[in-house]
Amino acid sequence: MLKRAFDFTVALVMIALLSPVLAVVAVLVRLRMGAPVIFTQRRAGLHGAPFLLYKFRTMTNSASTEISTADDVRRLTPLGSFLRRYSLDELPQLANVIAGDLSLVGPRPLLAEYEALYTPEQARRHLVKPGITGWTQIHARNSTDWDEKFRLDTWYVDNQSFWLDLRILFATVKVLRSAGITQTASGDTRFHGSTTTSAAQTPRQP
Repeated sequence: MLKRAFDFTVALVMIALLSPVLAVVAVLVRLRMGAPVIFTQRRAGLHGAPFLLYKFRTMTNSASTEISTADDVRRLTPLGSFLRRYSLDELPQLANVIAGDLSLVGPRPLLAEYEALYTPEQARRHLVKPGITGWTQIHARNSTDWDEKFRLDTWYVDNQSFWLDLRILFATVKVLRSAGITQTASGDTRFHGSTTTSAAQTPRQP
């Protein structure tokens, strides 16, 4: 209850404070890339329940998956690259927080189609509500090592607390204020299943 109340209150305040930024980004996306301004995608939420995730569009093709492949990188616009670097494309997800689909902090919501590929240990990431930022995002945002990402996700599941969430939020702000976060990737970064049989074993703190 405390976490939900905190998420709802902070998301409302952030939407109010960032409304000029949201408006400017929306106009720029509309002028540079056309419609739609908001990209929606089916993601897996708490206990694997599907929901629609909202993001500002960053690619020239509205039908893009917005998940990095070699072709997606070519279609990423300069404006889209800037929005991703400073995570401005993620701002519409505050609406997901208000709706209760997301928390401010939690494992990143992944594509619903990945569900069948998880090991039982990896699937434990769905025992908590996914988040806009999280333990994995501040430690392995640019990593393509899925086993490491899942290990960090399950560590968070086992150690979650209100104070840990605050620590993650402050760390996220610090990273964004320092130099932004580069998300551009080359090649296919989709999840195709674990690469090792020992994937995501006993979590350990980074």
